[in-house]
Amino acid sequence: MDHIKILMVDDHPIIIEGYQNVLMATKKENQTLYIDTANNCDTAVAMMERASKKYPYHVCFFDISLPGSADGKYASGEDLALLAKRIMPRTKIVILTMFNETYRIHNIIKEIDPEGFLIKSDLTSMELADGFQQILKSPPYYSSTVSNYTKKAISSDIYVDDINRKILHLLSQGIKTKSLNEYFDISTSAIEKRKKQLKNLFSVEDGNDETLLKEAREKGFL
Repeated sequence: MDHIKILMVDDHPIIIEGYQNVLMATKKENQTLYIDTANNCDTAVAMMERASKKYPYHVCFFDISLPGSADGKYASGEDLALLAKRIMPRTKIVILTMFNETYRIHNIIKEIDPEGFLIKSDLTSMELADGFQQILKSPPYYSSTVSNYTKKAISSDIYVDDINRKILHLLSQGIKTKSLNEYFDISTSAIEKRKKQLKNLFSVEDGNDETLLKEAREKGFL
C-alpha cells in the first residue's frame, strides 16, 4: 500500500476542495492519500516544520499568491517552496498559479525547479489527475503554458540573462527607460547599453521599444 502524505496551500478553500476531490476520485487502488490543507503562509510553515521532524510530506502544492506570514519572512508560495526544499529535501514541489507571464515562469523554474508546475487556467480535472501521477512517478510535469514556454526558450538561440529579462518585463509593464534604474543597481547608461544589445539580439531595425517587445513576445521571452 502506497501511503502518500500531501500538503495543499491555497487561500481559496473551494479551490483546495476541488483539488482534494479530484485526487481522491482518481487515485490508484493501492494509494492512500493523507491531505493537510493551509490557507496562508503561517499555517503552512507550522505544518511543514512539524512534518519535517517525523513524517515529511511526499508532495506539497503551493499557490503563488498567498497571505504572507506575520513576521514578514514568507510572502508567497515561492518562499514556502524554498523552505520545503530546505527542510524536506525529498518532498516533491508542485507550483500552481494564475500568473502566465513568461518572466515569472522563467524565474520559478530557475529558483525552485519544481517537480510540477501548473497554470490554473490550463487545468482540467483530468490534467490535475494525470499530472499528479506523473509527478509521483517521473517528474517533472508542466501544464501546457509552461511546457510551451520551455520549448520556445530551449529552441531559441537567443541568450537573455536575468537583468535583460527584467528590463524587458518592466518595459512591457509600461515603465519608462529613464525610471528603470530605480529597479537595478546599475546606471542608466548601463541600462541603455543593455537595451541596445537586446535590440541587436532580436534584430530590431527600427530601434523602437514596441518592436523589441513584439519580437521578445514572439520568441517567448515575455
